[in-house]
Amino acid sequence: MASSGQPRIQWLGRWGFVLAATGSAVGLGNIWKFPYITGEYGGGAFVLVYLACIFAVGVPVMMTEIAFGRRGRGSPIDAIRRVVNESGRSSAWSLIGWLAMLCGFMILSFYVVVAGWSFSYLWKMLTGGLAGTSVDDMAVVFAANNANPFTLGGWSTLVTLLTMVIVGKGVQEGIEKNVSWMMPGLVLMLVLLIIFGVFSGGFGEAVSFLFSFNALSLSSEGMLAALGHAFFTLSLASGAILTYGSYLPTGASIGRTTVSVAVADTVVALMAGLAIFPVIFANGMDPGEGPGLIFMSLPLAFQAMPMGTLFGILFFLMLSMAALTSSISMVEATVSWLCDNKGMTRKSASWATGIVLWLISTLAMLSFNLGADWTLAGKNFFDWLDYLTSRWMMPLGGLGMVLLAGFVLKSETFRDELGLAPLPYALWLTMVRYVSPLGILVIFVDALGLYPVSFAVHWPILLAVLVFFALVGEALNPRLYPVLRSR
Repeated sequence: MASSGQPRIQWLGRWGFVLAATGSAVGLGNIWKFPYITGEYGGGAFVLVYLACIFAVGVPVMMTEIAFGRRGRGSPIDAIRRVVNESGRSSAWSLIGWLAMLCGFMILSFYVVVAGWSFSYLWKMLTGGLAGTSVDDMAVVFAANNANPFTLGGWSTLVTLLTMVIVGKGVQEGIEKNVSWMMPGLVLMLVLLIIFGVFSGGFGEAVSFLFSFNALSLSSEGMLAALGHAFFTLSLASGAILTYGSYLPTGASIGRTTVSVAVADTVVALMAGLAIFPVIFANGMDPGEGPGLIFMSLPLAFQAMPMGTLFGILFFLMLSMAALTSSISMVEATVSWLCDNKGMTRKSASWATGIVLWLISTLAMLSFNLGADWTLAGKNFFDWLDYLTSRWMMPLGGLGMVLLAGFVLKSETFRDELGLAPLPYALWLTMVRYVSPLGILVIFVDALGLYPVSFAVHWPILLAVLVFFALVGEALNPRLYPVLRSR
């Protein structure tokens, strides 16, 4: 690529990217959702299926995004445009970059509100504002927190300000320097919480809940949950990973880096389960309460345990840092684009983005109080942001990315950028052309509820379709693996 496409600053090393990308992947969903669905859908059997889905869908798509970013050295829009121009294709493909950047910004617009819950509960834990004797009492506290627009808006504003201050300092001084202590700090707090859980009385039950191998409980619904979480957990198709990839040094291995992020994300999620569920089981609570597990059941459990306040503070501090690292990643694509295309300094781009973000997130925040009745088709503003991004924009963006890489661009582009040996490259190419698109289509169709019959019936059909597409692809495109054959 031309030197003009090179960013002024890159990560200091591969681990800077790994920590930042892992921080993007590890969010509020990892802390409660992954441990819960692991126990719900078969424990160890679910984890094995999840890891298979990570390999088949998550890792190939993530490698593709990183390769686009490093090859194009720019925001999602600029990077994709440069790569497609290199292959002599139409710049119209950069619409995929627009979709990714817009998707990340829209997710952040409601995510800062959810992140604000973590910060507000950290403050409540510090000041003793979480007193209660039942889950119903905690539900009242949670409802009161959301009902006050000044309280809820104040905490979401704090998240926005912290995000913009860090991003405004730059890639190395802002993002890399902060995630370099946030992520190890998060892991350290998880270790302390796990040690606390060992002596809580419910650790054995938690281990059994998470890791017991029960293949019979792994239903088609569980397989879908594993597939969907494998795609969404890595922050794919939201512009974050592609933009972070544009700062990756040339000599860093994209394959090893991607696997490192995927493994770290999974390990942190399982550690979160080992930290949370011993406390839940020791107090005889239901592990399947979703978001209520964090904001209602856990605070009550911490109150009933020795040194519970201290470990409650550690837990919500950890949760707040996980939320903040995700927020940082989702805004970086927009800031990068403004710097590259509008001649803005990083600080001015960050604050301009922050102002727009604050205005939109305020509308999302009002969905819980003053604007709760402002609905369209039964959804308020917060719900629409969630619905459009998770069910439409992310799957469509991910699908467009892998089809572009697999079928449209020159094969040499990604072979050179990935730097893989012939066999691993052939595996990546097969995944990107056939397996990953099919997996994303399954996620997309399921999210829209379009299955006419039980999903279990579709697995043999989908497998047959996969084989059919592979055979047709070979027949219609004799240049499918030309480089592999020549090597």
